[in-house]
Amino acid sequence: MIFRTAAAGVAAIAICISLAAGAAAQTDELQDAQQLLKQGQIDRAMERVDQYLKTRPKDARGRFLRGILLAEQNKHGDAIRVFNDLTRDYPELPEPYNNLAVLYASQGQYDKARGALEQAIRTHPSYATAHENLGDIYAKLASQAYDKALQLDKGNRAAQTKLNLIKDLFTTTQTPTKVAVARAEPAPKPAAPPAPAAKPAAPVVEPKKEPAPAAKPAAAAKEPAKKAPPAPAKPAVAENNPETLIKTVEGWAADWSNNDVAAYLARYSPDFKVPDGASRKAWEAERTARIAKPRKIEVRVEGHKVTFGDGGKATVTFRQHYRSEPFVSSATKTLVLIRAGDKWLIEQERIGG
Repeated sequence: MIFRTAAAGVAAIAICISLAAGAAAQTDELQDAQQLLKQGQIDRAMERVDQYLKTRPKDARGRFLRGILLAEQNKHGDAIRVFNDLTRDYPELPEPYNNLAVLYASQGQYDKARGALEQAIRTHPSYATAHENLGDIYAKLASQAYDKALQLDKGNRAAQTKLNLIKDLFTTTQTPTKVAVARAEPAPKPAAPPAPAAKPAAPVVEPKKEPAPAAKPAAAAKEPAKKAPPAPAKPAVAENNPETLIKTVEGWAADWSNNDVAAYLARYSPDFKVPDGASRKAWEAERTARIAKPRKIEVRVEGHKVTFGDGGKATVTFRQHYRSEPFVSSATKTLVLIRAGDKWLIEQERIGG
């Protein structure tokens, strides 16, 4: 299932350590605890965090890390209480709401998970993780509704089809979709160059007669024909080639992984539809904060499916695997791209197909 719960370990889809509070660097105790968490030494990490919180009981980072460790110990009730307390004391932070949603979902409380994610988005409209998780929650709720419809009407073939589509979203592994690449027609062979004109025969000189002067047209024929000026070069235009679109998406993922904010943002069209109607400036600021170094990020894409539409647009649906310490997620994503000269730029980005 794509929507992983906190019980899945540090790789839970939404339990992430980084908070958007812009706090100062963590102290040695928290750094040690985080290192122990990465090594799987949960009990020792908890000891360090508890020691840290004895002198700083209100510290948001320490409490947040303690909630993660409780989730790692499968103490979901205690973890929920920690994150609930954080939302009360720090309502401006979206991450505690997001982690509450993961824990609620692990218990099958999808309505509570949806409410927590909606609150996270209200707190931070450009929080992409919450949008992604909310999409998975909506899909799960839809799946349950289709299940109920099939129980009430087993002959409802339309509901069965939709149910299959929804369940496909929760498959952790998918066979990459092969893109049929249209073969280019061979270019017509250039016509053979015309044979050179035969040299005119030498004029016959009659005895005692002056040779007749060469006719002007014949002389003109010996002059090489002037070449027509070259046609002005046409501006390069991106082709409707699936491989080109796939390379564009892979380049976008590489820029993200390399923390290359400028190259990443340059792949978006000036007409990019920012989620939830936020301003482009606010969206770019949020993406810069989450991509810039020294944060280590790994983004992989696979299973591309490319379709071309009207007006120089194309849609690429693929599987995205994201990892940043200790946050991991896997989801289906769709990019709508538009031709801009010899490039394809992202006009729209959404979770799902």
